Amino acid sequence: MNYLMNLIAEYGLIAMFIIILLEYACFPVSSEIVLPFSGAVASLNQTPFLVILPLSILAGLIGTGICFTIGWFGGGAIINGIKTKFPKSANGIDSSYEKFQKNGAAAVCIGRVIPLIRTYIALVAGAAKLNPVTYFFASMLGITAWNTLLIGLGYSLRENYKLVAEYYERYKSNLIPVFLIAFLFFIGNRIYKKRKEKVSV
Repeated sequence: MNYLMNLIAEYGLIAMFIIILLEYACFPVSSEIVLPFSGAVASLNQTPFLVILPLSILAGLIGTGICFTIGWFGGGAIINGIKTKFPKSANGIDSSYEKFQKNGAAAVCIGRVIPLIRTYIALVAGAAKLNPVTYFFASMLGITAWNTLLIGLGYSLRENYKLVAEYYERYKSNLIPVFLIAFLFFIGNRIYKKRKEKVSV
């Protein structure tokens, strides 16, 4: 992890983009560390937040698109192979599958902020042949929410970015539901306002 962080510190946006892409492509990279650190580096380098955030979202969509495509064409065989080769991944994959079976596309969005599930939901959605447009739209919502939170905190805290990972680990069972509710309320409020504007016109 220190090696990846050194790359970000040395090469800036290019390294951030590639590492975030790899994290969303199911590589063993911790977003709870990489995203806040990326925000901190961007802030210290005076890179505008509205530059680093869209780049991180694009990287996330490309990375998750790779996993979705692998799941689409490889299906259950690849997922079973991962579970066999990496037994520790079985719980995350099974949880992703259960969430997907119950909630469908909504699980893709919500799963983006739930540990373990967020890593494998793309493979499960691909194997289930979820409509690509639906998948990428739901992914974009979840990725935007997650990246905005973690990069935003790192951007604000700067040298103290490590506090993000510490507090996340300590309070994640409380923070995730609160953040999800707030995010869904925000999205719902925006949709309501747009519909109200259309009706008034």
